[in-house]
Amino acid sequence: MKTLARVPLGILACLVLIAGQPTGTLAAPAQVQDTSRHLYDRVMEEFKHRDYEAALAGFRLFLELHGQTSLAANAQYWVGECQFRMGRYKEALNAFYNVVSYYPLSQKLAASTLKIGQTYTRLKDHEKARMMFERVVDQYPDSPEAEVARKTIEVEAAKIEPPLPPSE
Repeated sequence: MKTLARVPLGILACLVLIAGQPTGTLAAPAQVQDTSRHLYDRVMEEFKHRDYEAALAGFRLFLELHGQTSLAANAQYWVGECQFRMGRYKEALNAFYNVVSYYPLSQKLAASTLKIGQTYTRLKDHEKARMMFERVVDQYPDSPEAEVARKTIEVEAAKIEPPLPPSE
């Protein structure tokens, strides 16, 4: 019950609608898809309004209710993003790794791998961060995330490499 205390009213209203379905009847796949999309969109609104605590609770609830839908990988990614934005980097790492581990066909793989690198950077583990940025470039070379990873690698390399002496 502790989880429900942190769930915003709009999301709770969605739950009431879901719970109001007669027992013993199976919802049609389209109906489940509509319900899951509605809840997902409502939770995204919390995220967009920077209420990361509410969004985190909402995405976790979404995963409990709709963990087998096509939006589950996205919800797992946004759990990590909420944690990251709240400075909970170890929890964020876990969430992003869950996307990579449990949703191998997800469209969020490149984004999750990039965020793993960014999270390692925040945790001051630059070696693992670089490894993840390189993975993004290698595995998703044409993605927008690969471009961000390339730029990050270049910036980090410039910090490490000593400047060349002036030529005479």
